[in-house]
Amino acid sequence: MRLIEKLREYTNQYMFIKWACGSEYGKLVSVGDDFIEFDVINVDTMEYSETLLIYSPLIFEIAVGGADVQRILAEVSSKLTLE
Repeated sequence: MRLIEKLREYTNQYMFIKWACGSEYGKLVSVGDDFIEFDVINVDTMEYSETLLIYSPLIFEIAVGGADVQRILAEVSSKLTLE
């Protein structure tokens, strides 16, 4: 199975991604045939700071779970309001 195919299962999930020239926490917005669209979260303000298009062969590591990702989920969830 190719990485791009597996990533499609994680669309709209929060994760940590490390690629050739950087690494960020954020939300996977969409997965194309050769790239991904990723909304970066500023971990200090918990706001989206930018959107990246990352060429998939440059991706080294993706963490979908773990303590850091869970902390971001908790922070984002605490700012949601019920309407």
